[in-house]
Amino acid sequence: MDQSKIMEVLEDCDLFRGLEKEEIEKIATLCHFETYEAGDSILNQGDFGDTLYIIEEGHVFLERTVDLGTKKGNVIIGLLGRGRAMGCWSTLLGQAHTQMASTRCRRSTRVIVFKGLALREMMLSDHQFGFKVLEKLCFILRDRIQGAYGALENI
Repeated sequence: MDQSKIMEVLEDCDLFRGLEKEEIEKIATLCHFETYEAGDSILNQGDFGDTLYIIEEGHVFLERTVDLGTKKGNVIIGLLGRGRAMGCWSTLLGQAHTQMASTRCRRSTRVIVFKGLALREMMLSDHQFGFKVLEKLCFILRDRIQGAYGALENI
């Protein structure tokens, strides 16, 4: 049951939508589920990360702590729901990096979890597949940057 559910979510995920069924099947072998309760943090800004997450059920606030001198605090830069990917993207590039934002569950949330380096190995072994994933990643990051700029304009 879990494997077919994982494939269903991967096929609808913003990072993997449009990939071939065989590619989705390979990615699914890397994945497992985790559940978080309302208010739980999945990722924390500044922490080192090597894991990627895809929301299967629930909602997650994407937050960034900012210090603008007179204003300091958390700014919500997005609300992510089913099929949205999050985590440490730099592992797909072979780079160590810290989390640039935190996530907080709006309600009980179930996510698919997998290591970025394992996906990177798949991408390196099939360059066409790797290009498709990186192209999707670019669109996701563009949208997140636009969301962050929009949130900062409201401070």
